[in-house]
Amino acid sequence: MTGRSSHLARSDARDNRARILRAARAVFGERGLGAPVREVARHAGVGPATLYRHFPAKRDLAEAAFADQRHICRTVVRDALADPDPWHGLRSLIERICELHARSPGFADAFMTAFPEAADFAADRERSLFAVTELARRARRTGELRAGFVVDDLILMLAAHRGVQDLPPADRLTASRRFAAYMIEAFRAVPGTEPRPPLPSAPRLRP
Repeated sequence: MTGRSSHLARSDARDNRARILRAARAVFGERGLGAPVREVARHAGVGPATLYRHFPAKRDLAEAAFADQRHICRTVVRDALADPDPWHGLRSLIERICELHARSPGFADAFMTAFPEAADFAADRERSLFAVTELARRARRTGELRAGFVVDDLILMLAAHRGVQDLPPADRLTASRRFAAYMIEAFRAVPGTEPRPPLPSAPRLRP
């Protein structure tokens, strides 16, 4: 292969990889990690073989596609731990993690349950759980966090929060913010008086 041919091949490979990652973020972000890899390949305009050359397993594709979300997650945790007000830090962590999950259902799937053997997502989960544990310890000492709170409460709430994925995309963020407000209220030692975010516009369930 000539030098020019080799350069063109590498350029084509980079372009294919970039298209695959854009497609994965779009498909997983809309449909979650249950979406088939072939759908990602179709969306990217490449064959399945091309996709698998770049990403041999679905978890490899998910890790690369959600690199930005993992970076945001690390920033959220760092900011929460650095907040001099532990209750505000805990609230901020809950609100921002919920928003991140609402904006990207695929990342929520990976963060919560999928690919537990994937080191990147496992590290994100462990980092977040450590932050919640530390913030809870601090907030409990100030009397702002209810005494019975345990980290598993937050995990349970985040699992329930994944239900916003079933709403129309335009309503997910609004629903997520209201859900996060109820989570925070449930964890607060003394009921607050702050107004809750508005309801989403999705139609109500009919009997």
